[in-house]
Amino acid sequence: MRVSISIGTAPNKWEELAAYVAEAEKLGAWSAWSAESWGYDAVTPLAYLAGKTSKIRLGSGIIQAGTRTPALVAMTAMSLASMSDNRFILGLGMSGPQVIEGWHGIPFKRPLQRMREIIEIVKIATAGEKVSYKGKVYELPLLGGEGKPLKSGAPEVSMPIPIYLATLSPKSLQMTGELADGWLGTSFMPEHASVFFEDIRRGAARAGRRFEDIDLQAGGVAAFSDDLDGLISRRKQGTAFTLGAMGSREHNFYNAAFQRAGYEDVARHVQALWLDGKRDEAVALVPDELVIKTNLLGTESMVRDRIRAYRDAGVTTLRVDPDGRTVDERIETLGRVIDLVKGISEETA
Repeated sequence: MRVSISIGTAPNKWEELAAYVAEAEKLGAWSAWSAESWGYDAVTPLAYLAGKTSKIRLGSGIIQAGTRTPALVAMTAMSLASMSDNRFILGLGMSGPQVIEGWHGIPFKRPLQRMREIIEIVKIATAGEKVSYKGKVYELPLLGGEGKPLKSGAPEVSMPIPIYLATLSPKSLQMTGELADGWLGTSFMPEHASVFFEDIRRGAARAGRRFEDIDLQAGGVAAFSDDLDGLISRRKQGTAFTLGAMGSREHNFYNAAFQRAGYEDVARHVQALWLDGKRDEAVALVPDELVIKTNLLGTESMVRDRIRAYRDAGVTTLRVDPDGRTVDERIETLGRVIDLVKGISEETA
């Protein structure tokens, strides 16, 4: 099992971020993942970090599909692959209608088909082939226009750019199994891994691929303390936000994933309270076990047990957000997690 880190959506203190990722690289972290919502984009921070690091992989976790043309996604991927000496991983996700329509002004229509076509076009473009494509969403070149099939003018990419998908719904998970090199998991609990992995496995089988060849990334906040209750209470707000605010009443893919894992009543009730403005009540309703199962919290022994749970569930890369108020505190937490992962790996070596 490898260890990856999340760097968030709006770190602001760029030198501090660079120091953090550089120290994580020294500790042996395999990859670092940016994000985007409606603040900073997922790409520019990685270009900055490419110049500050030398070994750690840099992933967009995620670029929101549909907010760039497929050709621009390919151009961006090729640029970052070149700048980072092939350390870039292209992470894509569908986001949701609140962001896609509210922030970008793009209709949230046929998101699965759009994602599939983006991936197919990106693979053509980054392989150095002329891009001629006719899909249900994209057509290149446009029929009846003056365009012609073009081949990228960038130097040929020396190796395929890995594509990871952040997916949650059954059909999108199956698409991950068909097309992606890796999966970026959220709303994940090792005890309910089958909610996600069975569909990924089904998609891989349909495409004639090996499920075992897909990197499965999941994890959560890592924090060490004897005061488990304190760690839990500080994270209920974030869990309630995910259940209530990460989408509309009609489309909250995170909430739906928790429902499929057996938390239907809680997920629906927390969402309703949150959207009705009763946020304190929503936070209070979040069960302790939901926080525990989606993070790595407690004493060293407890965190070790959670890491084993992720490993036993089939997670191949543990993606963590180390707790800490300063870079030094976060690095200390990350170092402890990496040491635990190494120890657990040696148990089964």
